[in-house]
Amino acid sequence: MARIGLFGGSFNPIHNGHINLARTVKSKAGLDKIILIPSGTAPHKSSDEYAVAEDRLNMCCLAAEDIPGFEVSDFEIKRVGKSYSIYTVEHFKWLYPNDELFLLVGSDMLLSFEKWFEYKKILECVTLIAASRTGDDFEALEKTAEKIKQYGKVIVVNDNTFPMSSTNIRKLIKNNEDLSCYLNGKVVKYIILKKIYMENQGYAD
Repeated sequence: MARIGLFGGSFNPIHNGHINLARTVKSKAGLDKIILIPSGTAPHKSSDEYAVAEDRLNMCCLAAEDIPGFEVSDFEIKRVGKSYSIYTVEHFKWLYPNDELFLLVGSDMLLSFEKWFEYKKILECVTLIAASRTGDDFEALEKTAEKIKQYGKVIVVNDNTFPMSSTNIRKLIKNNEDLSCYLNGKVVKYIILKKIYMENQGYAD
């Protein structure tokens, strides 16, 4: 039985903070594999806030291609309709019926998890892993996790990597600033080649 982590997000663009978080969780939770899942149409965001799906998918592939145990899925991008997490976890539960699945979420997502669509059913399919990015929210996360555990398994881990913001990175791109410490080199080249985020289009995380 494999232990598989599902890590979804807009990845707009995917940056080293995303990758370092996934590496940390993979190590601390003893996962065999991480699957990056760039979102299609997010439930609470307008589609015009995103770089096109193909570019976000390609950037994820470039960022993950040299990392053992990392894969990328186009499931949410190809799926018609809103990318509610319940549909994603049910798909991977069907795909990997004999394996143990884990869903990676940020600290803000755990704190609002009980507002998610069909959140109880999500916990029937996966173990939730929440990462504290700053450390000062760890106690609040633990308290929320204890409450949610009545419906399923929840793990809280500390992620001590330097926090990054896709919004700030897009601003750096528009200002032609150095991105080497924020993005994979191949992703930087792709962004420059395709001229992504270089116009003031108001993208958001």
